[in-house]
Amino acid sequence: MDKPQTASFIGTRWRGKASLSKLYWRDMLIVGSVINLLAGFAALMIAAQGGDPGVAAIVHFLCLPYNVFLVLALWRTPGCSRFMAWTSLVWLGTVTVI
Repeated sequence: MDKPQTASFIGTRWRGKASLSKLYWRDMLIVGSVINLLAGFAALMIAAQGGDPGVAAIVHFLCLPYNVFLVLALWRTPGCSRFMAWTSLVWLGTVTVI
C-alpha cells in the first residue's frame, strides 16, 4: 500500500531528504511566498469589506505553521549554508509581517 503524498512531502523535508535547492527555491521562496501573498490579499479583502478584524488576522496568520515548518526543515537539511539559514529567517519575518 502506498503512503499518502502529503506524508511523503512532509516526511522527506523534515528528515532532510529533500533536495536543498528544491526546498529553498521552490518550496520556500516561490510557493511559500505565493501562498503568503494570496493569504495576505484575502485578509486585506476581508478587512476592506468591513469584515471582522479577527477573521482577517486569522486568515493572514493561517500560513505561519507551514512557514515555520519550511524554515525548520531547511535548517535540518544537510548542507544548509549560513546564508540560506539567515535568509530563511528574513523570509519568515517578512512574510509574517507583510
